Amino acid sequence: MLDNLTQRLAKVVKTMRGEARLTETNTAEMLREVRLALLEADVALPAVREFIAKVKEKALGEDVISSLTPGQALVGVVQRELAALMGADLGAAASQLNFATQPPAIILMAGLQGVGKTTSVGKLAKFLRENHKKKVLTVSADVYRPAAIAQLQSVTEQVGADFFPSHSTDKPVDIALAALDFAKKHHHDVLIIDTAGRLGIDAAMMEEIAAVHTAVKPIETLFVVDAMVGQDAVNSARAFHDALPLTGIILTKLDGDSRGGAALSVRHITGVPIKFSGVSEKMDGLEAFDASRMANRILGMGDILALVAEAQKNMDVSAAQDLAQKMKSGGKFDLNDFKAQISQMKKMGGLSGLLDKLPAQMQQAAAGANMGMAEKQVRRMEGIINAMTPLERAKPDLIKASRKRRIATGAGVQIQEVNRMLAQFEQMQSMMKKLKGGGMMKMMRSMKGMMPNR
Repeated sequence: MLDNLTQRLAKVVKTMRGEARLTETNTAEMLREVRLALLEADVALPAVREFIAKVKEKALGEDVISSLTPGQALVGVVQRELAALMGADLGAAASQLNFATQPPAIILMAGLQGVGKTTSVGKLAKFLRENHKKKVLTVSADVYRPAAIAQLQSVTEQVGADFFPSHSTDKPVDIALAALDFAKKHHHDVLIIDTAGRLGIDAAMMEEIAAVHTAVKPIETLFVVDAMVGQDAVNSARAFHDALPLTGIILTKLDGDSRGGAALSVRHITGVPIKFSGVSEKMDGLEAFDASRMANRILGMGDILALVAEAQKNMDVSAAQDLAQKMKSGGKFDLNDFKAQISQMKKMGGLSGLLDKLPAQMQQAAAGANMGMAEKQVRRMEGIINAMTPLERAKPDLIKASRKRRIATGAGVQIQEVNRMLAQFEQMQSMMKKLKGGGMMKMMRSMKGMMPNR
């Protein structure tokens, strides 16, 4: 997200040194860089103007404490105002869903076609089941798009929620009311209604979704918007905001956007909080939105909290403890352990998912790596280990020429690939020894060496 802003700010921080106060003169260049980066990121012009004015007002005259340079002090102001622009000033409660109603709590999903609305319904159902222990029912009121109903049924079944069937010959209001009646009778906590999208805004679409809203009176009306569409996101946000009392926003495809302007613009235009962000195509790729953490990521400070949360959610704690105990008692790191580490990394989003959450300095350390190639290489290593016998995994020293040929054939790779994987395993084995002595930075440097070049 907003990679350009990260790079521009890093460049200016280096040039602003040795001054004790932020003044109009020494902030002018940096504010210009911020303005250009935001406009290039497709942030709406009114949002940019307001943002720059607020940063300037807060920054001028601010004393620079001895541990910071003026550039770093200004980045601090930019971070706080970015977080405020994305909703941090509304407080943590504003970004949470409201369930303070007689069940079921109705969530109406609105947005244009192609923004990931139906997939977001499935992701939200999974999020509510796993994080809030809610019994969730979904229904599709999209009677226009071919296979929309079948798609929602598929994603709902994938995440273990309940699905209310509808037909393309039904009227959207009738569908919504029938689903609400079913949800009440079967004691569902939440009903999520997926509505029809169009390729563009039209009067009929707005009348229809407004009618559904009037009929079921949802406690949450969430606007789903594609973070990659730039100024179009602003136009559709304004139209939906005028037609519906929106309560929140879901930003999809946030992981694939290098511009990211929608995250800043849509919140500014609608005045409602961003409640969720879609960070991957997987069904668990929906995160509760945290404006301060997102501001950190935009500014290249990383999102270590998200990394920790990911680790807590996906880490096999007992396996990690067993490995730690094994190493502590003098045991040898073997290929079973190596495979387990690969598996843990994949659960946490793979190399690219982990790298995205690290601070910019660490990302720059891996700047020469082709992440797509690295991910492919990791999958290949796993395939090679799977082609080994249990004895070979436990005792890698046994793997000589004839065994390497058999493993290469079994994994469908060249023998050189087996040799490369074993060399990387030996690197990891060496790293595990260093970890006992606290050599974390040495391990980071070694990992950079394991990544293929562009």
